[in-house]
Amino acid sequence: FSYAGCFRFGAYLVAQGIMEFQDVLLVFSAIVFGAMAVGQVSSFAPDYAKAKVSAAHVINIIEKIPLIDSYSTEGLKPSTVEGNVAFNDVVFNYPTRPDIPVLRGLSLEVKKGQTLALVGSSGCGKSTVVQLLERFYDPLAGTVLIDGKEIKQLNVQWLRAHMGIVSQEPILFDCSIGENIAYGDNSRVVSQEEIERAAKEANIHPFIEMLPDKYNTRVG
Repeated sequence: FSYAGCFRFGAYLVAQGIMEFQDVLLVFSAIVFGAMAVGQVSSFAPDYAKAKVSAAHVINIIEKIPLIDSYSTEGLKPSTVEGNVAFNDVVFNYPTRPDIPVLRGLSLEVKKGQTLALVGSSGCGKSTVVQLLERFYDPLAGTVLIDGKEIKQLNVQWLRAHMGIVSQEPILFDCSIGENIAYGDNSRVVSQEEIERAAKEANIHPFIEMLPDKYNTRVG
């Protein structure tokens, strides 16, 4: 009925000599296409509302200032590391689960060259101990020491560069084998000699040498 009304009114304007027939068709086409565009835009309104909420969450994450700055230049960088580790009365729970205590007064000591196994059910805090040692989090109470120095006093990049972690789910980046190995110390340029030495210590050097591109083989 709306189209018929537009044509009827257009015919009236033509009959009265107010508009030309071509102009009526032009206006009618503009109205039709404009209405279609408005209809399509309005159909996206629910998606826009969802996208706006999601974008707000993403922006909050981007603008969030971490409590531990992984790129900070502050902190001690001892010239030597023996590898003695100690946890003294450590208390911790994750920020997202403040009502669920994970570690309650944990104390342990691992001397240089000593092997320690943490055994327990899922969620008892085994991985949490490693994350505190890497300083992904700070304990709520107690101290974590390396060679008698509290890890809060150490430079974060230096601390992590002196650790080797093999996680339960290994992650390979979309780059070469050599670059994946070198990523373990991204605070400096790692030489090819160091990369191969690390591969030999991990017993994967012979396998890499069998590949067509050797250390330049892309993985991930």
